[in-house]
Amino acid sequence: MAVADPIEELIALMAKLPGLGPRSARRAVLHLIRKRSLLLHPLADAMQVVAETARECLNCGNVGTADICDICANEARENGELCVVEDVADLWAMERSGVFKGRYHVLGGTLSALDSVGPEDLGIPRLMDRVTTEAISEVILALNATVDGQTTAHYIADQLEGRVRLTSLAQGVPIGGELDYLDDGTISAAMRARKDL
Repeated sequence: MAVADPIEELIALMAKLPGLGPRSARRAVLHLIRKRSLLLHPLADAMQVVAETARECLNCGNVGTADICDICANEARENGELCVVEDVADLWAMERSGVFKGRYHVLGGTLSALDSVGPEDLGIPRLMDRVTTEAISEVILALNATVDGQTTAHYIADQLEGRVRLTSLAQGVPIGGELDYLDDGTISAAMRARKDL
C-alpha cells in the first residue's frame, strides 16, 4: 500500500492545477505512469530545471530564466511602446498573437478595495519609474475588461495623464473577458483598434 502514497500525492498536487480536478488529475497521472520514459521522466526533469532557474524579470515582471527577460533584453523592442498587463499569462497571450513589438510591464494583479490591494501592492510605482527613466512615448493599457481591470486602468491613466500617450485595447475584447482565454485573432484585432483614453 505504501507504493500508492506517492502516486496519490502526485494526483492531489496535479488536481490543484488550473483546469484539472481530481478525476482529470488521476487520468493525467495514470497516462504519465504508462508513458514513463516518454513523458514522466522528461517532465520531472523539466520541472526540476524550471524550479531551480525560473525567476521574475527585474525590469518588467515577466517570468524567465535570467534576471532580465528576452523581451526586455531585445534592443529592437525599444520602440517607445509599453504594454501594461495584469499578469504573466496575459503577457504570454499578447506574445502569442505576434502583433505587439514593444516592451511590457506586468502589474501582478489589479487594484481591489475589497481585497485591500492598493497601488503599492502592484507594479504601479515601478511602472511610473519606467515611464520617467525609459524613452516611453505610449502606454497601452491591456488590462482585462473586468471591474477591477477597468478601475486599475483609470487609476494608471490618471497618474500618467499628460506625460505620455495613453491607449487601451478596443474591439475584440468582450466585457468580462480575460486575455489568456482569447484567441490570437481577437487579440490582434483588439491591439490594432486601440484608442486613446
